[in-house]
Amino acid sequence: MRVFPFRRVRPRRRPPAHGAAGRQPAADRRLLPWQVRERRFRSAPLGRRGFDPQEVREFLERVAVELAAAHEALAQSRREASQVKLALCRLRSEAAHARNERGWGR
Repeated sequence: MRVFPFRRVRPRRRPPAHGAAGRQPAADRRLLPWQVRERRFRSAPLGRRGFDPQEVREFLERVAVELAAAHEALAQSRREASQVKLALCRLRSEAAHARNERGWGR
């Protein structure tokens, strides 16, 4: 039997960071307006045609503006929902206090 001076070492497999596929959840991969604005594309290989860089930049700017508006609308709706929850909490607290004052809760 031959003994080799080296041993084959298998690399350790790391468990996926997020989920079985190793991808992050969609919420963590949100596209932000600044990411759209700063995105750059490589030039087409020699001998091939590509897109007009100015058109691509204009389109990305439009997408960034729309994305910024969507993010702002989402933030505004979250602020409104927070205010509604706070008002509901106050209303429930006042109703509970009134019940206790009248003796209904005993």
